[in-house]
Amino acid sequence: MDPFQTPLTYLKGAGQTRAEVLKKELGIATFEDLLRHFPFRYIDRTKFYKVKDINPDLPYVQVLARVISKQIVGEKHTKRLVVQTRDDTGTLELVWFKGINWIDKTIVPGTVYVVFGKAGSFNGQAQMAHPEMEIYSPANMQRQGNATLQPVYNSTEKLKQFQLDSKGIQKLTATLLGLHAKDIKENLPLYIIQHFKLLGRADAYRNIHFPADANLLNEALHRLKFEELFLLQLKLLRNKMLHTQKFKGNVFGTVGHYFNDFYHHKLPFQLTTPQKRVLKEIRQDTQRGVQMNRLLQGDVGSGKTVVALMAMLIAVDNGFQTCIMAPTEILASQHYQTISSLVGDGFIEVALLTGSTKQKDRRVLHQKLESGEMKILIGTHALIEDKVQFKNLGFVVIDEQHRFGVEQRARLWRKNVVPPHILVMTATPIPRTLAMTLYGDLDVSVIDELPAGRKPIQTLHFFDNQRLRVFGFMKKEIALGRQIYIVYPLIKESEKLDLKNLEEGIEIISREFPLPEYKISIVHGKLKPADKEFEMQRFIKGQTQIMVATTVIEVGVNVPNASVMIIENAERFGLSQLHQLRGRVGRGAEQSYCILMSSHKLSHDGKIRLDTMVKTNNGFEISEIDLQLRGPGNLDGTQQSGVLDLKVANLATDQELLFKARKTVEQIFAKDPQLALPENQVLHHAFETKNAGLSWDKIS
Repeated sequence: MDPFQTPLTYLKGAGQTRAEVLKKELGIATFEDLLRHFPFRYIDRTKFYKVKDINPDLPYVQVLARVISKQIVGEKHTKRLVVQTRDDTGTLELVWFKGINWIDKTIVPGTVYVVFGKAGSFNGQAQMAHPEMEIYSPANMQRQGNATLQPVYNSTEKLKQFQLDSKGIQKLTATLLGLHAKDIKENLPLYIIQHFKLLGRADAYRNIHFPADANLLNEALHRLKFEELFLLQLKLLRNKMLHTQKFKGNVFGTVGHYFNDFYHHKLPFQLTTPQKRVLKEIRQDTQRGVQMNRLLQGDVGSGKTVVALMAMLIAVDNGFQTCIMAPTEILASQHYQTISSLVGDGFIEVALLTGSTKQKDRRVLHQKLESGEMKILIGTHALIEDKVQFKNLGFVVIDEQHRFGVEQRARLWRKNVVPPHILVMTATPIPRTLAMTLYGDLDVSVIDELPAGRKPIQTLHFFDNQRLRVFGFMKKEIALGRQIYIVYPLIKESEKLDLKNLEEGIEIISREFPLPEYKISIVHGKLKPADKEFEMQRFIKGQTQIMVATTVIEVGVNVPNASVMIIENAERFGLSQLHQLRGRVGRGAEQSYCILMSSHKLSHDGKIRLDTMVKTNNGFEISEIDLQLRGPGNLDGTQQSGVLDLKVANLATDQELLFKARKTVEQIFAKDPQLALPENQVLHHAFETKNAGLSWDKIS
């Protein structure tokens, strides 16, 4: 048995109680969990300060000082232990507010201690609260000299009650490594270790917890990051390879009447180069006899829907039915309107199926689907209901796939004996590293150019005290016949505050833009669906010039005449949200504007976000900065993917390493797809160990 799967209870110094609290607080249940609870920083314990050199600006300091006196002062809530220490340059006061009776017993006046902690100052005297203390002896100085960097571990208040602060966790980890470092098995082939000059696995674990020096710490980090990214890519690319072998796909051998007629006679604009490239990639995929799984990325307005439609027409030319599944009724309706207007009347029947579709319309729809007469169906989750039966579904488009669960997507597959080809579309630009990790088992296509005639949206940042200038600008735009969105943030914790913001905003706007000259639509989460729809329709039809809204999705309508997006409290939105909102304008031929309103009080990250928006319209650039600011775990939809369980690697900073890892896996599979060669047995074993009981030839 693998010793690292042993429950923590069996580790000397842990015991039942401490093991239980570690599991509850940090999810550490086994020897392996403890081994992979890495320090989050390190402290240099080789340097000693004199008391006179201590100042509050220093991060942590270490002092050799003799205890002169100690006393417990104060009553009940103000009770504290105060210890006076001294070296040859001055006096340092130490103070404890918690656990004082226990600490009092351990401190011996007249003894020299190594004192370590964050220095402060109280009444002009150097002071340290809750320092770490260790009796000075040449032996422990010698020990410290061997490990110059002391690890610091995450802990919690509850754990500290069980002496499991950073120091306590450090002791348990040292015990574990002392007993079992020799049992840490290598999981990468020797040729990879030699090629990339990687530290051995056991040495990497020793040095990430107790680095002998900064160089060895960096080598340990490098090794463990590479291993983590490599094993992740091994799993993703293996899934992709097995998928290709297992799922045969329908062959779209011809490009016929529907595609050609649409392309030559109905397409109202020239396709951009990236659109043509993506169509070619889809065309090649659908001729190979293997089920296509492709991710199509492109900013709002880049023309993904047209590409999807043209790919669907190829499917129809080959005798298949097609569908588009969108996460909301608004998005589904938008696709329906866009596609209906592109194909025009009498060319091909397009239908919409959502929760709102009337029963009598559904019956007709179901009949047409089962007979094969209905070729293009657009809808929401309603598409995956069991009673929706296709005669021959061959091509499926999924919009904003992160909004659907795995099971929901799989149910669409099962609508045909041979699984349909899948095109996943997203308007949320995903950094390349994240796409390779989240969607590593899909092929990726990118549309990175806007259609001809579209002018880039101008983004401006104004502070609250410049509001009158903004009102003047709005009046000019309305006089030119344009429409305007004003969006307020909706933050769940404080709906009352947000509605107050909205109500105050509406009051000011109604005064500035009075009836009958100006008309305003108001949309927020508290409105009944029918009222919301009524207000939105007024705006879409141009009966109102200003739409004031609290939530993002409500403004997900396509209004080419809307040329100004004003975002109030813009500092309270994330970068990807701001970028998505900005994409709601700029859909017509006129110059469009996005105005970011904020207070003067901006956090460092808030300032970077607003500056980024002003500087660039490129969604991929924006997503890279967003990744650096927020980390991968917080980007839209990535949390629930379960893919990003990375302990040491960071997708924002370790891009180069990820590319190397992926390329290496691709080279291995090209030469040895079954990992059958003797030198790759270690990888085969590592995969099956890491993916508990999953055999190599099963898709995970």
